[in-house]
Amino acid sequence: MSQNFSFHRQAYCSNTKARAGVFLTPHGSVDTPRFMPVGTLATVKTLTPAQLENAGAQMVLANTYHLHLQPGESIIAGAGGLHKFMAWSGPILTDSGGFQVFSLGEIRTISETGVQFRSPRDGSIIDITPERSIQIQNELGADVIMAFDECPPYPASREEVELATNRTYRWLKRCVEAHQRQDQALFGIVQGGVYPDLRSVAARQLVDLDLPGYAIGGVSVGEPGELIDDIVKVTAPLLPEDKPRYLMGVGTYREMVRAIASGIDLFDCVIPTRLGRHGVALVRGERWNLKNAKFREDYTPLDESCPCYCCQNFSRAYLAHLVRAKESLGYTLLSLHNVTELIRFTQSIRDAILGDRFTTDFAGWL
Repeated sequence: MSQNFSFHRQAYCSNTKARAGVFLTPHGSVDTPRFMPVGTLATVKTLTPAQLENAGAQMVLANTYHLHLQPGESIIAGAGGLHKFMAWSGPILTDSGGFQVFSLGEIRTISETGVQFRSPRDGSIIDITPERSIQIQNELGADVIMAFDECPPYPASREEVELATNRTYRWLKRCVEAHQRQDQALFGIVQGGVYPDLRSVAARQLVDLDLPGYAIGGVSVGEPGELIDDIVKVTAPLLPEDKPRYLMGVGTYREMVRAIASGIDLFDCVIPTRLGRHGVALVRGERWNLKNAKFREDYTPLDESCPCYCCQNFSRAYLAHLVRAKESLGYTLLSLHNVTELIRFTQSIRDAILGDRFTTDFAGWL
């Protein structure tokens, strides 16, 4: 691992593979396990950097594909990089954009060279190769950057998944060659669909490259939750103990607890802000729709135990009013609470691991 990055393991669960640690980056440390809010376009929707910091966020995400389309990496580089552009001083991770490119379906063409697609903005032809993805991410300047990978959808045939997994490995080696910055950690992504043997081969190939960190990709793309569990249980133990492990696109209570039990450290998902913008709150493991009539005259806080600005100042009745009136403040307050909730949830798991209470405190989820 580059001298700018390190991962220290602090504690293990005595009954599972769960672990607590600290991931050090040039822009600060990340206590693991940890949920990371998603800021696709260099903004976590409806929230300011100060609100994110108050919510306990330590690391946030941005997306290479979307930022390449708008405003363009050169503009962000001109501002001094993502940290200055979005006024976020903590660690940032950029996804390679692979998932977004491959979700374009019929308007993209895959070859060994890379992916060619029509911009959904103006119809222009755009070529993204592994080298180009890394170049864009180098200009964006995030602490952690992701290798360009091919993410097959679910369901896909074994042949399709095997071709994509092999190509992902070849592309990864090109990403490693193209990567030029020592102050950015390049993570590889384990693909392999729902096939354990393909996942095992892919993981071992990536480990041989001795990367600063590893991600499990190609999950939460339509497959049942049980299959996600199986994939993580097979893959996570094959990844190095002394490197951070990141499960991409997962952020529900159950999925995170079970993945942590298999040794996962980092998570991201758009769920908390997406639900917030639809009037839904995450409260102690449940989803509450504030449009429901029962909240109209409920003058208690959303969650008395939550320290967020929303819960400390506003009632369920007020939030229900804002949502029904389609006031933007309602979306901000619910998003703030939801992000705080998932970060607090992973922090409570971390505390339980440090005290070796993980399987006791979270038995209901396991």
